[in-house]
Formats: sequence, C-alpha cells, structure tokens
Amino acid sequence: MKRRIRTRAAVSTLAGLVVAGTVTVGISVASPEHEPSARHKPAAKAGEKQIAALFDQWNAALQTGDAEKVAERYAPDAVLLPTASPKIRTNHEEIADYFEHFLLKKPKGEKVRTVINVLDGNSAIDAGLYEFHITDPETGQKSTLQARYTFEYEKRDGKWLIVNHHSSVVPPAS
Repeated sequence: MKRRIRTRAAVSTLAGLVVAGTVTVGISVASPEHEPSARHKPAAKAGEKQIAALFDQWNAALQTGDAEKVAERYAPDAVLLPTASPKIRTNHEEIADYFEHFLLKKPKGEKVRTVINVLDGNSAIDAGLYEFHITDPETGQKSTLQARYTFEYEKRDGKWLIVNHHSSVVPPAS
C-alpha cells in the first residue's frame, strides 16, 4: 500500500541555491504478509578478529608467489593504489600485473598498527601501518619497507573481497 503526501519544502542544490516548491513523497507501508523473513534480514556484523584475518589471508596469498592468487582476493571492480607503483589499478588484469612485479621481491607483510571499523555485516575497513620484508631480486639484499594502508572489504556472495586498497610509503617525520 502506498500513500502520497504533498508538502511545501525548501530544496537545496549542490550550488547552495534554495528553491521553494511542492514535493510529493511516496511512502510504502508494508502489510504483514510482506514483512522480511529471517532469511532476508541484514547479515550480522562481522567481528574485528574476522576482519583482521582477511589481512592474514591476503598475506598468505603473497607468500605463494602467485599473482593470480593475490588478485583473487580483490573484487572485479576493485581499486588498488599500490605501494611500489604510481599507476592506479582498477581491474583484475592490472592488479595481477602489479603483483607479478611486486612478488619478485618476495614480500612478507606484517602489521605494525591496525584500526578496524566494521561498518555492517557486509563491509569493513582495516587501516593502519604495516611493514613489508622484501628481498631485492638482483642482489638478494633484504630490507624493510614501511607503509600506511587501508583495505576496504565487502562481503559479496558470501565471500569477503577487497574493493579498495591504498598503500603508500610512510613519509619522513616532519
């Protein structure tokens, strides 16, 4: 059942202009037979440990040395702003390409500080500082790369995927 309500209202635009006019708003009122059942309720909020484990799974994919395994952790429409490349990666092929090169350094990630924000049952953000222990493929010299990160996760078809990943070298203190 729908009801229509007419009211006078002020409408604001992005330019900051205010226009007065009549607005018609449709309100849907669900009848008891249309109430959501238990199977249609929103997913329960994930716990911080569950979200933290997603980094561990991503890091384990790095350890395989297989760029495809790492790229599979990302949604098809994910955006990657990588640590060691100025190019923004916006699809599976570009993300896999980045990891083909990055994995030559045999990176192993280690979180230094993390802040997890579980938004709802299907989305969360994990941001903080991490280090990559890497090996120069030509010289074999080992080093540590300190970086800031943000992983934005979405649960799609029951699987947690990275939809946005930003990683950048920690700038020197000022």
